[in-house]
Amino acid sequence: METFIDRLTRLFPLWALLFSLLAWFWPQWFTGLKPAILPLLALVMFGMGLTLRLDDFIRVLRMPRLIALGVALQFGLMPLFAWFIATGLALDPLLAAGMILVGSSPGGTASNVVTYLAKGNVALSISLTAVSTLLAVLLTPWLSWLYIQANIEVPILPMLQTILLLVILPVTAGILLNHFFKRVLTPVQSFFPLLSVLAIVLIIAIIVALNHQRLGELTGILILAVVLHNLAGVFAGYGITALSGYDRKECRALAIEVGMQNSGLAVALALKHFVSIAALPGALFSIWHNLSGSVLAGYWRRADSRSTIT
Repeated sequence: METFIDRLTRLFPLWALLFSLLAWFWPQWFTGLKPAILPLLALVMFGMGLTLRLDDFIRVLRMPRLIALGVALQFGLMPLFAWFIATGLALDPLLAAGMILVGSSPGGTASNVVTYLAKGNVALSISLTAVSTLLAVLLTPWLSWLYIQANIEVPILPMLQTILLLVILPVTAGILLNHFFKRVLTPVQSFFPLLSVLAIVLIIAIIVALNHQRLGELTGILILAVVLHNLAGVFAGYGITALSGYDRKECRALAIEVGMQNSGLAVALALKHFVSIAALPGALFSIWHNLSGSVLAGYWRRADSRSTIT
């Protein structure tokens, strides 16, 4: 039976859209909250860890072919999709470079949260984010050189430090608490998805507010390019994983992991190696993939609720 908390959680897409609109019209309400982004993500990861067990990760490690598939889709398809879309829509070369930087980036930590809310395989999502971040030190520069002939330096140590502080440590702490105090935590575990929804909705609003001025420079063709890029990754990630014989939890995790890139890294690289216009695709992607991810998570949660009722 669906509870009031479940209903609030299921409205995730509505809250994301509402707070995005608030941030667009009144960005001053949210810009001062920028320092809260990282603690909010860490809090969500901790809550996520409280619902996981070490066995979840052991099962993932026993599926190396699935992890290899995720990495292949992440770095094989997303930069290729970016190149095809940018070429097909005849984007400005600097915008095309920004698109390819997004496609060449590893998975972002937000994908772990969305996978959790979508009831996908969270342990798989976290593992793929960590593996793709490690591989980015080689693959992101090489893919950038391949598609845009640019020599890109990836700040791998700060990225790994972020993964450690925002993902590994909070999730590990949550898993340990869940292992030793499971009986105490069981009555309150139903609140964790709602807490994650509130945190990610606020993060989306802060991102919209911080990029308010830059987003005013967007064109319709760039918006179309970013939307197509994200959706191509989501559909390819889900479809290829399903055709490979994996169940829906794994399909959801790969769809989200492939479709949601570390767009913050893409923005930083664009600003460092190009000019500000090249950062626009990453800035827009950071907003769009959170919104599309929230809609997707909400849809899958509703689908699961309907199947449970029937």
